[in-house]
Amino acid sequence: MIGSVGFSRAVTQRDFGMNNSLSKDTSNSVVFTLLLSPILSLVSAKNIILLSVARSSALVYCYYLLRFFLSLLSVLFNPPCLPPLSFPLSLHYLRIFGFSSFLSLPFSFWFLFKETAKLAMNGLGVTTGKEKLVVEVVAAHNLMPKDGEGSSSPFVEVEFENQRHRTQVKRKDLNPIWNEKLVFHIKDVADLPYRTIEVNVFNEKRSTNSRNFLGKVRVSGSSIAKEGEEAPQMYTLDKRSLFSHIRGEITLKLYVSSREEVKEMRVDKGMMVSDSGSGSVSSSRFSKKKKMQQQNPALVVQQQLVQENKPTLQSQNHAKPVEPNPGELKPVIITTGPGPSVPVAAGGVAGIGRGGGVSLFSNGSNEFLLKETSPHLGGGPLNKDKTSSTYDLVEQMQYLYVRVVKARDISLFGVGEIVAEVKLGNYRGVTKRVSSNHVDWDQVFAFSKDCIQSSMVEIFVKEGNREDFLGRVWFDLNEVPRRVPPDSQLAPQWYRMEDKKGDKSKGELMLSIWFGTQADEAFAEAWHSKAANVHFDGLCSIKSKVYLSPKLWYLRVSVIEAQDVVLGEKGSTLVRYPELSAKVQVGNQVSRTRISAASPNRSLSNPFWKEDFLFVVAEPFEDYLLVSIEDRVGPGRDEVVGRVLLPVTAIERRTDDKQVVSRWFNLDNHFGNSADTKLVTRFGSRIHLRISLDGGYHVLDEATMYSSDVRPTAKQLWKPHIGVLEMGILGATGLMSVKIKEGKGGTTDAYCVAKYGQKWVRTRTVVDSLSPKWNEQYTWEVFDPCTVITIGVFDNCRTDKNIITNAAAAARDSRIGKVRIRLSTLESDRVYTHSYPLLMLQPSGVKKMGELHLAVRFSCANVGNMLHMYTLPLLPKMHYVQPLSVNQLESLRYQAMNVVASRLSRTEPPLGREVVEYMLDHDSHMWSMRRSKANFFRLMNVISGVVAMSRWVESMRNWTKPIYSSLFVATFLLLVALPELIIPAMLLYMATIGLWRYRFRPRHPPHMDTRLSHAESIYPDELDEEFDSFPTSRSADVVRMRYDRLRSVAGRIQTVVGDMATQGERFQALLSWRDPRATFLFVIFCLFAAVGFYAVPFRVVIAVWGLYSLRPPRFRSNLPSRALSFFRRLPTKADSLL
Repeated sequence: MIGSVGFSRAVTQRDFGMNNSLSKDTSNSVVFTLLLSPILSLVSAKNIILLSVARSSALVYCYYLLRFFLSLLSVLFNPPCLPPLSFPLSLHYLRIFGFSSFLSLPFSFWFLFKETAKLAMNGLGVTTGKEKLVVEVVAAHNLMPKDGEGSSSPFVEVEFENQRHRTQVKRKDLNPIWNEKLVFHIKDVADLPYRTIEVNVFNEKRSTNSRNFLGKVRVSGSSIAKEGEEAPQMYTLDKRSLFSHIRGEITLKLYVSSREEVKEMRVDKGMMVSDSGSGSVSSSRFSKKKKMQQQNPALVVQQQLVQENKPTLQSQNHAKPVEPNPGELKPVIITTGPGPSVPVAAGGVAGIGRGGGVSLFSNGSNEFLLKETSPHLGGGPLNKDKTSSTYDLVEQMQYLYVRVVKARDISLFGVGEIVAEVKLGNYRGVTKRVSSNHVDWDQVFAFSKDCIQSSMVEIFVKEGNREDFLGRVWFDLNEVPRRVPPDSQLAPQWYRMEDKKGDKSKGELMLSIWFGTQADEAFAEAWHSKAANVHFDGLCSIKSKVYLSPKLWYLRVSVIEAQDVVLGEKGSTLVRYPELSAKVQVGNQVSRTRISAASPNRSLSNPFWKEDFLFVVAEPFEDYLLVSIEDRVGPGRDEVVGRVLLPVTAIERRTDDKQVVSRWFNLDNHFGNSADTKLVTRFGSRIHLRISLDGGYHVLDEATMYSSDVRPTAKQLWKPHIGVLEMGILGATGLMSVKIKEGKGGTTDAYCVAKYGQKWVRTRTVVDSLSPKWNEQYTWEVFDPCTVITIGVFDNCRTDKNIITNAAAAARDSRIGKVRIRLSTLESDRVYTHSYPLLMLQPSGVKKMGELHLAVRFSCANVGNMLHMYTLPLLPKMHYVQPLSVNQLESLRYQAMNVVASRLSRTEPPLGREVVEYMLDHDSHMWSMRRSKANFFRLMNVISGVVAMSRWVESMRNWTKPIYSSLFVATFLLLVALPELIIPAMLLYMATIGLWRYRFRPRHPPHMDTRLSHAESIYPDELDEEFDSFPTSRSADVVRMRYDRLRSVAGRIQTVVGDMATQGERFQALLSWRDPRATFLFVIFCLFAAVGFYAVPFRVVIAVWGLYSLRPPRFRSNLPSRALSFFRRLPTKADSLL
């Protein structure tokens, strides 16, 4: 701000010297000053405020107050002391100066609020100069060898505010462990969030007394935690330049400490380590170190412990040298804030593997965090082929394909059924049995490259179940060609078979053999070597498939009235009023109208209802609409007196809110003899209906907050797609055993299902693997970015040979976990490669079932169309023109889910109902104490900003920091003087905050949060209640206890609602004359206040009210105000409650 003032003053003096009038150059300088002055004020405001907070300089605050009053006078009044000729220019410059001050003061006010809130939240108060920044260098992993002998001697150098410390050197260790604390002085704690800590890793070269660069990390000061809340965090080492060869990760713990012992002990230790690691210690430094050790005996003991542990760690490191595989998925833990403190063992970091480095934390909630991976997508940069553009989000998997087509001249051997067997090492694949008269198989066998155990592949032709073969063909794998799509398929050839003696026989076999990847067309339908233990009936259930949800429609049925209804119970002597109602049924969906009320204007045989019903139907329409009129002749006994049956295919469709024409339909009542038929024909009973298929709605089949598609049913209402979503399902790691197989122990047959829009994809099942690799890529068209894709992992229960066909059909696939990704949180054209934790809430608590590795990319062709989507309604037009109630939407969603589950269960292989229900969140509406707590604390987190602002304003009113309160009062008066600039300034500040936070935007997609879900702090009984069936299946004592607990919670809610009603009733009582004296006082006050507001300007009233409210505490009383006392005395209706 000082810079902006000086700049304005210099330009003003220059222009005054040139001319007394507003020349062209002068006007240009005025505009230039107007544009640059707020910018310079904004740049300098932060440093001025931080300087004020750090040093409590009274001169700076006096400058603020003086500048404010000068700018206020320059804007509101015309200085009479200026000469007439120079007056317009001077006044113009004074107004520019005032506008600049106006812009700079609120920015400074915003920084003041930010710093004050930060100090209040951190509990640091005004800095005392005792705070220290502690950087604990824990360990590094998978460093790059740089010494020419396949290893490195790394050390870490940390720099912060011109202070530089370093750790010890770990000789010949690519996975070093330091556990050293480096302590730095903090000049200004309030300025710490705007500072950066630079961590460099080097390799020491003793021979040349130099060092090699191994990587660097820059840590923002805003991510530093307080002491006691720190946690180890893993950072990926970055390159220094484009040509740097860097790899590995480093684990650090950063926190702020104010303890004196940290200053005395750990700073000296950091300096000692820095000197000892350099290898060239001068005599002066050695003498200083010796003096410090004499002054601090604890430092000597700690140095001895370090020296004792050093050879032990080095011997452990050299005992089992393990070189990590660069092709493995190396995760990096992504955290959004400081997590809980994790104890570090004396010998190293808990949970770090010397070779793999898959997980940093072994226990605690950190295992539920998201991790970034680095897979070799598309075959890597050196192995790209023609399929890299299509399959660039998965890792290439090499397969040997053998396609056995048919054989001929087999009948010469005089045999019956013929089979072909493909043998590669210990793996064998057998074709189906065919007759010798027509030997045609046309089957493909795929052998994974990691399963190849032989240098040759053999194809045998056998008779039935005999071991002897009739002929064979063999190939050397080195001679097998390689096929890369989109090349055409390899044409099969005829090969003369050999007999047992190796002589050529008359039989011939047509086949083709080639090497390929999972991008081959034959991959989906091929028999895989890893599925050798799957029985023949279960082979179809392990292949990858793509499913399409049926197109769902809302069927609207309006039952208006009926005429000439013929009642039953002929010959009955009892006289009664008929109780007529209409029942509407579509498939298994049934709805009923109310019983028609008697009316003096209508006959009893002409009931009137006029009720609307909605049903869910799916294309192709196979159901019928049945509308029947029933007469209740007794309790629980209804008699059908007429009905009409209509096919859904004949119903009229509509795409807007125009009503279709209602029609009369004749009722069919010939359930008895021919006399009844003649009676019905003579009377002509009929019913008045309005029926339509509404295509303007979107049929919700999933929870609204997880919706993956919001398009209407009618295709003519669809808008063009705005982008493409590509997903590579790489694999899973660390899956839990779901079932036990004979001779194999615990195992899992995992497959993955992804659902977005109407498209469901199912990967192939990887049999008997706890770390399956799928590497399958799929694509979806995106019509709305504010949608969610759901990915679930399941265990296939149909692969066991011991399960018979009927039992397999009744078995249910086990859930392993689910992941949701919202597309609006993804950046366009960026590939996200992460491993997502698969979390399951079980009766014993939350459990991690493994990790799912995904590669996701959201591409947008037209950014303008995508941004335009944010201004459109989320749901189609019909949802707002003829809205559906919440109860209707919930009931229709349940019906839609049943329709989708029934249709997908009829596919081959079927997608089980349990899979569809889990993917569509069928139980999201069920009561849960855990979810109630989570939603409550979500609401508290939303309003926490308002609460913090109110507390901050209250602190300004209490004058705990007089300088801040003075600036607050000055800014308030400025806003009162210039109210027309309040809204522009607020919008400008919001834009500035948004631009400032762009640097710290989330760079990783959200994931399942166990803390947010309150899954870690749930009581066992609440968890058991969440898993209880509906209706309950628990004992009466348990239900009574839960009912009493629910009553206590509802009692507290009842009290809060009652208090809110009490305050509202007091407002109503002001003019109700329920209390005549209180209403009289309020009316008199309103009359005097009306006169006062008319006579006094509104700005003055606001200014006086603000100054009165912000007066220092010594001028205030601790008693409640008179207005509040008056309000609390007003009557309420609580006295009238029973």
